[in-house]
Amino acid sequence: MKVYLVGGAVRDTLLKLPVKDRDYVVVGATEQQMLEQGYQRVGKDFPVFLHPETKEEYALARTERKSGHGYTGFTFDAEPGVTLEQDLLRRDLTINAMAMDADGVLIDPYGGEQDLEKRVLRHVSAAFREDPVRILRVARFAARFAEMGFEISTGAMVLMRTMVEQGEVDYLVPERVWQETARALAGPSPQRFFEVLRECGALEVLFPEIATLFGVPQPGLHHPEIDTGVHTMMALQQAARLSEDPRVRFAALLHDLGKGRTSPTLWPRHHGHEARGRAPVNALCQRFKVPSDYCELARLVAQYHGHFRRVTDELKASTIVTTLDAVDAFRRPQRFELFLLACEADLRGRTGREDTPLPHRDNFLRLRKVAANVSIDHIRADGFEGKAIRDELHKRRISAVNSLLREIRK
Repeated sequence: MKVYLVGGAVRDTLLKLPVKDRDYVVVGATEQQMLEQGYQRVGKDFPVFLHPETKEEYALARTERKSGHGYTGFTFDAEPGVTLEQDLLRRDLTINAMAMDADGVLIDPYGGEQDLEKRVLRHVSAAFREDPVRILRVARFAARFAEMGFEISTGAMVLMRTMVEQGEVDYLVPERVWQETARALAGPSPQRFFEVLRECGALEVLFPEIATLFGVPQPGLHHPEIDTGVHTMMALQQAARLSEDPRVRFAALLHDLGKGRTSPTLWPRHHGHEARGRAPVNALCQRFKVPSDYCELARLVAQYHGHFRRVTDELKASTIVTTLDAVDAFRRPQRFELFLLACEADLRGRTGREDTPLPHRDNFLRLRKVAANVSIDHIRADGFEGKAIRDELHKRRISAVNSLLREIRK
């Protein structure tokens, strides 16, 4: 019975990155032997155990054979005779198919260390194409390591395209798609995840609402990059610069979905796209069972990001107060700040405007503050009751906002 550190922990150690999780492979053991030593079985499909003290995962070395469609269509062999090399052979990328023994000696039968040095994401074997989740994983690793210069090998991309063409992606369950997407959104270059999916053809299958944005033109005056899909990727990139919160990034990703529903006869203008964006945002969120806080913010940004752009020099005070009410800015100020960040990402996600000074977020925060400072107690003291209190509060907030607007727009 031999134990080896495997996968991401080995990869990140060689890249001199922090190691968050440690996974181990056990060679030459049976399930019964693991249980007798106090390990707790947690794997449903194949033998995975938790260490009795550290709670780290230990899996019996195994091979797998394709027996159906999707990522669940496999049969496994985890008998004691399975070797470490056989276990590593079933993994997705060479950089994830390395192991270390107890003395720190590297076992690298498929050239993972060399691919780390070359900054290449390369598949271990042709068996890569048997599991569609690997498309998502490669896209996620491409996003995670984009800033380090990693690129996907030509061979791996060919396999990914073949898998899409053969319909393997159709068998991905929504929960797993969202799991990988959420992890990509939390990384340093989330736009790369969606660019890779588009390159291999999976974006159109998994995220048609996003895929349809590519090739849709916008007015060059406001969008020098013209293409709505390109703008969306740029906005997502800017959202990653502005905030580490994946909800902000998700909202930036979906903010212009309404433009995908504009009639081509109206291009490049997209009047009313904000309202049209709610339906595709809802559809995407429902399909992948996206958490409600992600969806709520995305819906608000899709519907009101145009107001953010116009707040400094166009919106009336009454529209501003109505917008603040609509996004629940008074009761949920923290979410309002996330809303503003996603909207700012939209303005910065345009060619040549990435670093332009923008007063919009600060102005909106100042306007919210002055409106929130209007006292209900004073309104009651003035004799207002019932519904009249709310109406008067709205009027006084408009007045307060209007006074500040005059100062801002001098």
